[in-house]
Amino acid sequence: MAQQVAVIIGSGGIGSAIARRLGPAAHLLIADHDRQTLHSAATELDGAGCTTTTAHVDVGSPESVTALARQADSLGEVGSVVYTAGLSPVQADVSAVLTVDLLGVALVIEEFAEVIAPGGAGVVIASMAAHGHPGFAPELAGQLATAPAAELLSLPVTDPAGFADPGHAYSFAKRANLLRVQAASRTWGANGARINSISPGIIETPMGRAELAGRSGPDMRAMIAASNAGRPGTATEIAEAAAFLLGPAASFISGTDLLVDGGAVAAFS
Repeated sequence: MAQQVAVIIGSGGIGSAIARRLGPAAHLLIADHDRQTLHSAATELDGAGCTTTTAHVDVGSPESVTALARQADSLGEVGSVVYTAGLSPVQADVSAVLTVDLLGVALVIEEFAEVIAPGGAGVVIASMAAHGHPGFAPELAGQLATAPAAELLSLPVTDPAGFADPGHAYSFAKRANLLRVQAASRTWGANGARINSISPGIIETPMGRAELAGRSGPDMRAMIAASNAGRPGTATEIAEAAAFLLGPAASFISGTDLLVDGGAVAAFS
């Protein structure tokens, strides 16, 4: 039997938690743009008994993502692909948010559709911000769902000048992620694989804490207070959701989004 490979793109708080959850049952290919974060994650995983390979990747580069997919395929049977890379509104400008949170997702979905094994599955980490976005007119939704990844940032609607701030670009990108995943269910299904997304709420990670300390902090704390859970989530809870969607218990689930936010969105619906 070929060795199972689990690809984790983004080695921050959620990415590392998912890698710990999936290993050591699979060969972990951990990819990130930040070499220091990548090294730290790999060291921790190796210490936990996981078999780990690292790769430096630029998710905004088609060539870099293609190389990552080929590397994954060379390691064994690609059974799981998880996209956790992302930039929050306090971390980057509009252009960078669109590159990582929109283009990166589209490139990974396209390239890994070519190497995912039959029976394999993918998960894209989106955000509860997707559920706060008003949505798109049908024609625009179709473009965002199916336009070739290389053309996404050339669409008039993705012109950075059209966004008031990085927060608007972030919610736009995350809403578009749900559309890409829904459309990709058909292309991945042609290869016998599944793909879904997870929309985390406010999670106790460095990114989440940075957002709580930023301009949106008061609104986010109000959401936590009004939610069913009454607290932020943890990276481990997102990892458990990912493990479910990637595993055999979710074999009849594809093309959908799992909102894991402690009831925050429901509180404001």
